[in-house]
Amino acid sequence: MTVMSRETRTLPALAAGPVEVPFVILGWRELIARDTTWNEHSHPFHELLWNERGASTAVVGERVWTITPTLGMWMPAGVLHSGSAIAGTLCRANFFGFGTMTPLADAPVAVEITPLLRLLLERLADGSLPDRSRAVTEAMVLDVLAPSPRELLLQMPTSDLLRPIADAIREVPGDQRTLTDWARHLGVSPRTLTRAFNTETGTSFARWVAAVRAQHAVALLTRGWEVDVVAEEVGYRSASAFGAAFRRTTGLTPGTFRCADTAS
Repeated sequence: MTVMSRETRTLPALAAGPVEVPFVILGWRELIARDTTWNEHSHPFHELLWNERGASTAVVGERVWTITPTLGMWMPAGVLHSGSAIAGTLCRANFFGFGTMTPLADAPVAVEITPLLRLLLERLADGSLPDRSRAVTEAMVLDVLAPSPRELLLQMPTSDLLRPIADAIREVPGDQRTLTDWARHLGVSPRTLTRAFNTETGTSFARWVAAVRAQHAVALLTRGWEVDVVAEEVGYRSASAFGAAFRRTTGLTPGTFRCADTAS
């Protein structure tokens, strides 16, 4: 059996603004050849992360974001972040010159990659685009770019009590152990775990597990997995139960992500 090697890329941590860049919006595109991890770093310019195919992750502090063909992420200049993508992911990014625009947000936010926004970003990838046409297209991008209320975001707990639970569930999202099961395993009361989860993640254990499952499901859906197979993989007894939970968590249907992949 051939074991595919992993790649780790090391980038510098740069402050926002001191580096002048000769662009308003510049594009980057790469088909990831092997599982890749980027160390914690930051850019002097703003960044819009999205994927043409597949799902990737970006980590800011203890927050884990999932990036897909339909949900991107705005990364402000100077914000430290790390990331990862599996082999076969077609990653896209657009860089926005610091000082050339009013920032979309001062903190990372989700951005819906609408068909119009995608079309405009694709147009900017044309190196032969005349200067005037480029300026008009850039202005249109800035006009339609907006934060999205929908996001695939997971707040990771950090305490010694909760981290083993979090790591186990992220490793096996279909884990069926309840909060009571975990409390018994760790020798604490369910009330203690409930309070700890609410304090550290801002949500309940059940909702946190649903978010983990949604993130894992998106990674599989964007790789073309069938919805019923994904449902079983992430711990649901039926595709309908999975679909309902997925919609409650993301505001979107599972098919949104699978269609985005197979159409690209």
